[in-house]
Amino acid sequence: MKTKIQPSQADIPWQIRPELLDLQAELVCWRRTIHQKPELGFQEQITAEFISQKLTKWSIPHRTEIAKTGILATIHGSKSTNKPSRVLAIRADMDALPIQEANQVSYRSQHDGKMHACGHDGHTAIALGTARFLQENRDKFAGTVKIIFQPAEEGPGGAKPMIEAGVLKNPDVDAIIGLHLWNNLPLGQIGVRSGALMAAVECFKLKVFGKGGHGAMPDQTIDSIVVGSQIVNALQTIVARNINPLDSAVVTVGTFHGGTALNVIADSVEMSGTVRYFNPQLESVIQARIAEIIAGVCQSHGAKFDLDYWQLYPPTVNDPDIASLVKSVAEDIVETQIGVVPECQTMGGEDMSFFLQQVPGCYFFLGSANRKLNLSYPHHHPCFDFDETALSAGVEMFVRCVEKFLN
Repeated sequence: MKTKIQPSQADIPWQIRPELLDLQAELVCWRRTIHQKPELGFQEQITAEFISQKLTKWSIPHRTEIAKTGILATIHGSKSTNKPSRVLAIRADMDALPIQEANQVSYRSQHDGKMHACGHDGHTAIALGTARFLQENRDKFAGTVKIIFQPAEEGPGGAKPMIEAGVLKNPDVDAIIGLHLWNNLPLGQIGVRSGALMAAVECFKLKVFGKGGHGAMPDQTIDSIVVGSQIVNALQTIVARNINPLDSAVVTVGTFHGGTALNVIADSVEMSGTVRYFNPQLESVIQARIAEIIAGVCQSHGAKFDLDYWQLYPPTVNDPDIASLVKSVAEDIVETQIGVVPECQTMGGEDMSFFLQQVPGCYFFLGSANRKLNLSYPHHHPCFDFDETALSAGVEMFVRCVEKFLN
């Protein structure tokens, strides 16, 4: 097995304080330790225990077993101030995906069929590094920092149950920030924007019931495959003809199953899909149109249907003021004029959105791709990996945001 070679610290394309550069080797070690033991949503016991051990070692007060496996660490600054004390939260997700890792590296997954294929192992390592630095430098900031280690971002969603468990209360959080290592951006770039960053995620499953029969005698049947095909085509008109062209939306049918033989007209088909959009006002619009189209097509053919539709995550919408703060921090540490990228929206979804519905905040992307080292596979790919020199940059971003917001 080969261990992928990372650039030297001198090659890091950000302005990072020496204390955090010195932390880089430990950040990599923590990330790789977590990477080797990936766990799915609400099953992150090994990861949670690793985090708790580190926090205990650093004398950081924390609560465990929140929403099953979540952890909340609290760090109080000791810097004196005449202003009212404020509270900033930092969120890091820690779950893996049901993917078999294809990377041949020394730190590859040791759990069959599970892999950190989205960078959450890096998010956890960055949050740990931030916690350690802030605990050791409490005299440099006033107020309180809450670090939220969240389970189950990939599904079914750990943010909402952690909020319900009170992680934003006692003391009340004034603002929240989070980051995502992002292989859609090269190392050295940071994606920050105000407003919608990531899309709402809604899902549906549909079963169409027709009337089966002989493939040579279609007049005796109600062809569910024909009905289902017309539904697939008709659903595409929602974005084309029902959504404002200045808004972005997606209706995708991802699965379609029906039929058992080439000379048999299927009596039923099943399909499933996903809906994405940025504008929160579209929350009920697309769902209603899908139901109306399915009902109309089925009625015209004499077919029946069963539709299951659910909302997974709302859009991830950044607060303008907090996004401006994060952008100013990013501009301070990047080394190129094009280092801060506002054109970074994606139709991917995130349950960070639930936190941003509760308090002002900003979620941003930290470029982590390095094509020269073959570290540019897309997220959720069996060969996904990222340039680990982004880890210390993530800590620097968080620490500077803490200092700027609380001081």
